[in-house]
Amino acid sequence: MSSKTRTVDILKSCQILVIKIGTALVTQSDGSGVRQGWLDALAEDVKALRERGMQVVIVTSGAVALGRKALHIDMNTPPTAIPLEKKQAASAVGQYHLFHAYHQSFAHQGLELAQVLLTMSETENWRMHLNARATLGALMVQGIIPVINENDTISTGEIRFGDNDRLAARVAQMIDADAVLLLSTTDGLYTDHPGHNPDATHIPLVEKITTEHVKMAGDAVPGLSTGGMKSKVEAAQAATSTGIHLIIADGLEKHVLRDVFEEFKTRTTAFLAQKSTQTAKKRWMSAHLRPKGAYILDKGASKALKSGKSLLPVGVMALEGHFQRGDVIEIKHFNGDRLGMGLSAYSSDDAQKIIGKASDEIPSILGYAGRSELIHRNDMVLQD
Repeated sequence: MSSKTRTVDILKSCQILVIKIGTALVTQSDGSGVRQGWLDALAEDVKALRERGMQVVIVTSGAVALGRKALHIDMNTPPTAIPLEKKQAASAVGQYHLFHAYHQSFAHQGLELAQVLLTMSETENWRMHLNARATLGALMVQGIIPVINENDTISTGEIRFGDNDRLAARVAQMIDADAVLLLSTTDGLYTDHPGHNPDATHIPLVEKITTEHVKMAGDAVPGLSTGGMKSKVEAAQAATSTGIHLIIADGLEKHVLRDVFEEFKTRTTAFLAQKSTQTAKKRWMSAHLRPKGAYILDKGASKALKSGKSLLPVGVMALEGHFQRGDVIEIKHFNGDRLGMGLSAYSSDDAQKIIGKASDEIPSILGYAGRSELIHRNDMVLQD
């Protein structure tokens, strides 16, 4: 089976597909407005997918770019060089124009849309994660297509996704999607930057992401977007590790979805999903982008966790960060390598008092009978 056939088969077998739209696809390069003709073609393609019985969720960029003119931000200024408050204000202006353009195109195809704005803090809180999941599910059941963007207006620099590649992967995990299709200005992963190295080779299929693939990815180049191949590979790592395929395709031309699904004129890179038996909560934990802290384990505790044991205070050498009971934190080997993620049964203040101690000493140290473990084995997920 060729890599192209494999990609088409993946996409055609999807029941739920998350499509991420890059800024450069949906906006004019001079900031003058939306590429409405491109959006019209996208709406036609999405309608065709819906007629196949496929659920589609869209994650879109473009709000900041569309608000630049009103905020007097030069189009040549890279997103990373724009002060946060100006970027947030530009998003507030541009988001209206962005969703209005989507509504116009999709209404012509008889498709109903819903605007959904998410922040990282919402998806990293279990209860809010479940609420967002329920909202998206209710929309999809009614045949309404969610159009999602990061809520730049209220997100702070410390708690942002940073780009919508990661947001798309997070949304896919949230709704148990089968695949993520990243549409951008590149047709996939290369052995080196094709603009700098004429001998760079396109990689159509990645069965399992390795450190070599991560090294091949470069940072974002100056322009309208905040991502780059690096963010796409990171999104692929997050998606594939939880059983979701991720595909990168060049989406600049109209009807890219039709071309990928039918004629396949567009070259792509497909990152294949890895087998995952994780529960929804463990997928949510493993996908955390901003854990609140960490427990540093000794050799004995690291070995015990790998054999299926819970994390006891006696095996923890130190902790990092400030966190509350129930927060997601990292579990680290003493050399700094990440072993996994888990829900702490104690706040950092209380945990600091009992680390290195036997569990039967907890009541006398804290003055109350807490749990015997810092992280129960059912509340942790370890890396392969």
